[in-house]
Amino acid sequence: MKKRQARSRHYLMCEPTFFEVSYSINPWMNPSRPTSTERGLAQWKTLHDLLAGLGHTVELIEPVAGLPDMVYSANGATVVDGRALVARFRHEQRVDESPAYLEWFRARGWEVRQAEFVNEGEGDFLCVGDVILAGSGFRSEPDAHDEAAKFFGKPVLGLTLIDHRYYHLDTALAVLDENEIMYYPEAFSPESRSLLEERFPDAILAGASDAEVFGLNAVSDGLHVLVAQQAERLHKQLRERGFEPIGVDMTELLKGGGGAKCCTLELREQD
Repeated sequence: MKKRQARSRHYLMCEPTFFEVSYSINPWMNPSRPTSTERGLAQWKTLHDLLAGLGHTVELIEPVAGLPDMVYSANGATVVDGRALVARFRHEQRVDESPAYLEWFRARGWEVRQAEFVNEGEGDFLCVGDVILAGSGFRSEPDAHDEAAKFFGKPVLGLTLIDHRYYHLDTALAVLDENEIMYYPEAFSPESRSLLEERFPDAILAGASDAEVFGLNAVSDGLHVLVAQQAERLHKQLRERGFEPIGVDMTELLKGGGGAKCCTLELREQD
């Protein structure tokens, strides 16, 4: 079994002060279903404290009233080598999040630009070593893939999502280490599935039951994997590969269509 090693990470999170589900822009959101801001905040704080307790740096962006989805900070930008490409959201309910992220990065001296094409940040752009995996089909546009490749100077591998429940790449695929991933094959087009099989022949393949509880919306530091506690088979698969899964309950925030990864934007500084 491969010996795993944790690497210190830097994350940006947003407290769900204004969390609620008052509209529907993904299949998980149902405004008629009761939500609890208090419960969502408690689940978010547990995640925050776990990351900090593992030795990671966690910064906060101030939540904005009227933007309940800002808690899903992973969607706010993609950050690679000290450069931040801030999201351009598809739905009008989220467009006002972009100025908040632009201001946050500029105030701290990051090299920053807002995407020209629809681009929903780490929701659809995930770094695996020197390659960026990029999703399209429901949110980010294929043209955003070319834009990201030029901005970051890195190759981008485009993947097409075909199941509306997995509308962002990070709901169907998680990066575990520099060259390892886990994913739900049925969320991808046949062509994208072939690309993943070719590039990651030893990937962990998730089943439908674990995908449906957002088990793939996970956060890994190379050793510890914060993953939905309900994804029991995935926990077993991770342990068999030498990872240490840590179960988290994100069921309240899942009502808005997000889990552990959605709530954490990784800030990759220049090497």
